Amino acid sequence: MRALGIILAGGNSSRMGRLTDSRAIAAMPVAGSYRCIDFALSNMTNSSIQRVAVLTQYNARSLNEHLMSAKWWNFGRKHGGLFIFTPTETSRNASWYRGTADAISQNLDWLKQCHEPYVVIASGDGVYKLDYNEVLQYHIRKNADITLVCTDAGKEAHRFGVVTMNADGRVTDFQEKPLEAESSIVSIGVYVVRRHLLIELLEEADRENRFDFVNDILIRYRKHKKIYGYFMDSYWRNISTVESYYETNMDFLKPSVRRLFLDEYPKITSRVDDFPPAKYNRNCSVRNSLISDGCILNGTVENSVLFRDVYVGDNCIIRNSVIMNGVYIGDNSVIENCIVESRGTIAPDSRYIGENETEVIVEKNNRYEYF
Repeated sequence: MRALGIILAGGNSSRMGRLTDSRAIAAMPVAGSYRCIDFALSNMTNSSIQRVAVLTQYNARSLNEHLMSAKWWNFGRKHGGLFIFTPTETSRNASWYRGTADAISQNLDWLKQCHEPYVVIASGDGVYKLDYNEVLQYHIRKNADITLVCTDAGKEAHRFGVVTMNADGRVTDFQEKPLEAESSIVSIGVYVVRRHLLIELLEEADRENRFDFVNDILIRYRKHKKIYGYFMDSYWRNISTVESYYETNMDFLKPSVRRLFLDEYPKITSRVDDFPPAKYNRNCSVRNSLISDGCILNGTVENSVLFRDVYVGDNCIIRNSVIMNGVYIGDNSVIENCIVESRGTIAPDSRYIGENETEVIVEKNNRYEYF
């Protein structure tokens, strides 16, 4: 493909609560065996984009560890590759990334050294499958300056950038997270732009101390540049709130969603960890659940997603919940409508039930105190 990729993965959201105390949103586990960034990375490699930069900042350690080897996404090659860029103190700059535009600007030397004529920019907090080649072809066909990918977000449109387009697909207005959305069509945070134009826009923004790609480039230039919208009508979710993260994982219990991401070619790929197959002991009962490698089940699990290396004790009941990696659930515990943070220990005879909203359970890894 005649494009390079940039994935913006340095952000944090206060709406994620304690889930992002120790990790970036892009590093959030999804669907049992994936990290959220795997979807953007897989879309890149499945679209034959060979050179990809990931810009990390907030709580970047676990995300950087996940990205240590490019081979899982087939970027380990002579031409191209996977590049991880974090904020670096230089003679010209000593600040953290001050926004999405500034994050790219601080790595402008890399962008100038590349030779691909187009750039695909994607956020690291979306769960979707998309062939960026189709977006690029649309971009060229429309002779656009910038093309953004949009979709119908329904009642959640106010959480995102709301897009208004004319009959030809040209963006006539763009409102970032309005109090009342006039349309349900939103930007999913994926953009295609010619590399030289992107460099020009970023240098102009930097001179004027403007740091946000949406407000200071898309909205600022919407009347002066030809910005078009490419409509995507397949599955897309953004996980930047506790409820959306929970609902996204619950979506993977639907056969149509599992088929799209886990079965249909091209597939979503991730770093592989060496765990044994899940073990279902004699007294366990499992219904409509996603169980990952390394799990040991002794109790009842219904309508839930269990990530790797989860232990469920005797007589436990797990319903409508997301149990993250390495959690130990003691005997006779009940967990319903909850998200349990990674590597926590649920003491025997515990009871956690989310009533009106999803409850996030964060327990220390002190399992040996109970035995």
